[in-house]
This record gives sequence, C-alpha cells and structure tokens, in this order.
Amino acid sequence: MKRTLFAPEHEAFRATVRTFLAKEVVPHYDRWNEAGIVSREAWLAAGRQGLLGLAVPEEYGGGGTPDFRYGVVLAEEFTRAGASGLAVGLHNDVIGPYLTNLATDEQKRRWLPGFCSGEIITAVAMTEPGAGSDLQGIRTSAEDKGDHYLLNGAKTFISNGILADLVIVVARTTPEGGSRGLSLLVVERGMEGFERGRNLEKIGQHAQDTAELFFNDVKVPKDNLLGELNGAFLHLVTNLPQERLTIAVSGIAAAENLLEITTQYVKDREAFGRPIATFQHIRFEIAEMATECAVTRTFVDRCVEDHDRGELDAVHASMAKWWATELQKRVADRCLQLHGGYGYMAEFPVARAFTDGRIQTIYGGTTEIMKEIIGRSLLA
Repeated sequence: MKRTLFAPEHEAFRATVRTFLAKEVVPHYDRWNEAGIVSREAWLAAGRQGLLGLAVPEEYGGGGTPDFRYGVVLAEEFTRAGASGLAVGLHNDVIGPYLTNLATDEQKRRWLPGFCSGEIITAVAMTEPGAGSDLQGIRTSAEDKGDHYLLNGAKTFISNGILADLVIVVARTTPEGGSRGLSLLVVERGMEGFERGRNLEKIGQHAQDTAELFFNDVKVPKDNLLGELNGAFLHLVTNLPQERLTIAVSGIAAAENLLEITTQYVKDREAFGRPIATFQHIRFEIAEMATECAVTRTFVDRCVEDHDRGELDAVHASMAKWWATELQKRVADRCLQLHGGYGYMAEFPVARAFTDGRIQTIYGGTTEIMKEIIGRSLLA
C-alpha cells in the first residue's frame, strides 16, 4: 500500500539522513556498543547536518519547522539503521518541546543554540528507584531557599544520563507533592552536588548511555525553573502524546525492517533441498506479519497527520504506542525464530533488534498504562 504521508521535501531529507548515518554512525556503531556510549563528536556532526532542533526557531539555530513528519523520517531511518544509541528522537521530540514551549526568552538564548549544534546534550529525569509510571510517587524534592531551590533525590534509568549537559528534573516543590506539587528544574553539568552513577548495563541498546543520577543539596537557581511552579504534571501530560507517537513510529519502522530482512532470508535459506520460503508455514508467518504491519502503518501514519493538525489526543497516542510496540515485539520474536540458530547470533541484525527493541513496550509508559488510559476514556 503506497504511503501518502510524505512530500518530496521529506524524501529529500530522508536521503540526507541516510547519508549521515552511513558516514557518521554506522561505521562507528560497534565501537560505541562495546563502550556503552556514543561519541560526543557524533552529536556535533548531527548538529552540523541540521538534524537537531528541527522544530526550534531559526533565530536559535534550529530548523524552524513544526512539521512533525521530519521527525518521523529521522525516527524511521535511525531505527532501520539500528542506531538507537544516538538518541536524536529523545533530544528532538521529547525534550525539545519542553524547551521551545516552556522556556523563557532568556532560557532559550542560553540553551537552544547549544541544543541545536549538539554542544548541549539533553536528558529528562522522571523515573526514580521507587516511582516509574506513577508520577505522584516521585520523592525527589526541591526546597525553596529564596534565590534558589535546594534539590535532593535520585533518578534512575535516565537515557543520555552520562552524556547529558542539561537535565530536566521532575521534583516535588510542595511538601505534599502529588500531581499538583511537581515542578521542572533544569540541572546543568557542573552544578555542585549533581553526581552521576554508573552507566547501567542493559540487555539491549548498549550504545545508549543510561544512568543513575543523584542530587545532593544541588543549588538550582530560580532562573532554571522551567514552566510554571507546581505545573509539571500538566506540562508532562501535554507533551506525552508526541513522545508516545515517536515511540510508535520507531516501533512500526522496526517491525517493517525486520519483516523485510526476514523475507529475504527465507528466500535464500534452504532446507530439505529447497528454499524455506516454499513451506506453507513460513508463507503464512510472513503473510500474517505483513498484514499486521500494513494495518499498523496505516493507523500510525494517520496519527502523525492528526498530530500535525494539532488533533492527536492522549487516547489515540496511547493506542498507537501500545499496538505498534507490541507488534514490534511479536515480529522480532517471530523473525528471530524464522532465522533459526543464526537469529540467536549477535552479529545478525535480527538478534540486535530483538534485544534493542524490548524496551519499547516499557518506556514512555508501559503497555499496561496505555491500556489503562484507553480503558478509562471509554468507561469513565
């Protein structure tokens, strides 16, 4: 089924992204996987290529386009290249809106040029050892001390945690906390009391640095409050549909890429004197996955169109995130099975996709939380 989502300028951008990946990412990726972190030079290269801050106004060095389809192209091409370590989607589509929509003019002048050039790498710190999807369980606190906040607490599973120069921290700014007592504070590299723990060892996405962060009496200037005091819950809820749509986009892109790889593999692989693609069971497996991918692709593309019109709601974003990532998980498992023993070998793309993609149904809101959001909307 022919896609109608993109215009010629998006496909031209896709060619640029593919060239960037082939030159600046793919040749170095095995080394980054072994090191557990990507090179800062890769971020600077992405900035030079204009891949960072696509929606940031041009006056700050950004692309100046609110067209989310450019972000979709980035997500698709990075996913197909297996380049999850360079977390451009997190930087652009998750953290970018907080800075462009909530920052003051002074904050924008301070942070956005480096955000777009790759000199400032960003992270958002919500998850804690005892609080994941339940934001009301956050215990990290920020006490008002007049001209600054005194920040104390710990965060975990923070993507870009080692490399980040700027971290948006969700903290309690009222003693009772809860959904109405949370604020966003921007912690910058070098602030006294801000410490990073170990680079966490994961089963996949090894090149993506994921860390524990600790805040011990960190003095955060009042000028680093992002958005409204005690308004973080609304800010977070406002930005979650785009975050979840971004994850859904990479989910269906991963499933389609795995299907393409596996379709070619079963044509080439022989058993009992003939290609295994001639076996009915194999054909049925491919047919089922192709149909599921086509249906999911249609829905996700429609969600992208709705989002660009400002019409995507939390429920449909949750549907897209749940369905596309669960499909990605199923397709990865089935494609690995069809590769047989080779699918279990780390050097095969299907093996890396199997482990790298497993987190998709967890971060950005678990599948269970997505179902709760959808069900609550229908049964309230």
